[in-house]
Formats: sequence, C-alpha cells, structure tokens
Amino acid sequence: MQRSVSLASLPIVAFAIFATVAAAQPFEKKNYNYSEWAKGRFSEAVTVTGPGKMIFLAGVGSEDENGKAGDILHKGDFTAQCKYAYDKIKRALQKNGAGLGDIVKMVTYLTDVRYQADYGRCRQETFGTTPMPAHTLLVINQLAWPGMMVEIDATAMVPLDR
Repeated sequence: MQRSVSLASLPIVAFAIFATVAAAQPFEKKNYNYSEWAKGRFSEAVTVTGPGKMIFLAGVGSEDENGKAGDILHKGDFTAQCKYAYDKIKRALQKNGAGLGDIVKMVTYLTDVRYQADYGRCRQETFGTTPMPAHTLLVINQLAWPGMMVEIDATAMVPLDR
C-alpha cells in the first residue's frame, strides 16, 4: 500500500525537521576580520549558528520620540544626532532582550561625507570594547526628514532562551 503526502503539508514537515535540527545546535555568534585596516572599525563577516531570534531595527535617527512626525532633535549637530540615534538603538535592543554586542549587521547613512570621521568616533565611543558588527557606510543625498544627518539600520540576533 502506497501512502501519499499532501503537498500542503510539506512546509509543516520541513519546518518540523528544521526546528528539530536547530534545537540541537547551540547558539554561537562569531566576528571575523581578514584585513588589518578593518580591525576595530567593523567586522568583515559575522556568523551566527543555532536557534535564535532576529531583531531588525529600521532607520534609527534623531527623530524626536515624543514629537510629531518630522520633528528632528539636534538639528545641525551631527555628533548629538549620532549619540541620540545610538541611544535609541540601545533602548530598542534592551526591550527585545539584546544589547550592542548582539548586533550582527549595520548600515549607516550619512548626508555628508565630511561627517565620516565624526561618525567613526561616535560609533567607537558607543561600542567601546564590544566587537564591531559587519557594517556598511553610505553617503546619500537626503534622509527621511529634512535636518536628519545620520540614520542607522541594525540587525541583531540573540539565543531563543533570552
């Protein structure tokens, strides 16, 4: 007697197999640098193995959390905007059981290449001795709201048991 499996049940079966295999693996995050010049600036690769929760933070900048849409704090002060954005990132991560050390990938957008050194200092002060995530820095024409000078996307991963 042949048994047939409904195609509709295949994703459930595949997920059950994946979940069983994933549950057997411990969570591990590793940072790698292959070039001397990148060390201390960013990780060229970050690997994550095992079951975990991904946290995606989209476009964190100096928008006033208590204001109306488009209210930007610290207009004209790049360093203050950068510090405020990182403070918001830290708080959002904490609400989700994570910290700066759990960030695996960041993309930062600047409106002027002349802020690159200031951004590097701001990021270094924020992370301190915490390993830097993989990071891409882009200079673009304009951000979501007039007056924004920096915006940061961050992706973090934490073990499921956190």
